[in-house]
Order: sequence, then structure tokens, then C-alpha cells
Amino acid sequence: MADPAFTNPSDADIAALLRSTRRIAVVGASDNPRRPSHEVADYLLSQGYAVVPVNPQYEQVLGQPCQASLSEVAEPIDLVDVFRAPEHVAAVVDECIELGLPALWLQEGVIDAAAAERARAAGLTVVMDRCMLKEHRRLAPGAAPD
Repeated sequence: MADPAFTNPSDADIAALLRSTRRIAVVGASDNPRRPSHEVADYLLSQGYAVVPVNPQYEQVLGQPCQASLSEVAEPIDLVDVFRAPEHVAAVVDECIELGLPALWLQEGVIDAAAAERARAAGLTVVMDRCMLKEHRRLAPGAAPD
């Protein structure tokens, strides 16, 4: 359960974020079809998003070249979707801030309110403890990136 002190953006703001996003870096992407990161990345690809898997363990995921870190992604990133244990979130936030990335999405169960607030204070839009697949289906069904 998310920290009660942390407030996610409104449904309207999350829907706008999903519509304006084009390229999503999926941190913790897996090539195992049974992993949530694989299912969500596959769904995002099917909805027209450019997906950049980020995981040093793989060369590719879902046919997409996999990068070892966010700093290795050559193209502009609109949103970072995190599938890592909460103890790894602070390091991901550090990298997002350093790279000047605009948005961070912490999947269900990925909760670090202090890191999320630090990201927000640095100007990132932050969604925490929500599933991007579920939120897309609920708030922006059929909406492809603008």
C-alpha cells in the first residue's frame, strides 16, 4: 500500500501523461513472459509506445534492444516505468534526476515515498504504486501516444 503522505496525480493528469508519452524506458524489464514487467512492456508495445527495456542481464526483450542503464538510452525518454524492488528506487531516481527525465512511474508494490518526493521536487511527474497497464486500460483505453 502506498504511503498515505504521497499523493499521486489526478486521474485526468495520469490520462494526459499516458497520452503525451511516446517512449517508455522499462527498468527491470524481463524476457520471462510470466513476469509483470514483460506483460506490461508487451502491452505498451501493442498500444503504440516505443519501449526501451533497461536491464543489464539481457541483450534484448520483446525484440527490443536492452540497455544496461538509463544513461545508455540514446533516444529521449518520456517516462521511466520501474519494476524493481523498493530498495533500488532511490538509485533509479538519482539517475532520472541526473538525466533530466520528465516522468517516473513506480509499478504496484514499488513504493519509496521519500525517493518519489525527491523526484517530484526535482520536477518529475511521479506516479507510485499503480500498474501502468491497468491505468492505461482504465483512463486511456484505445489512446495511442499523441
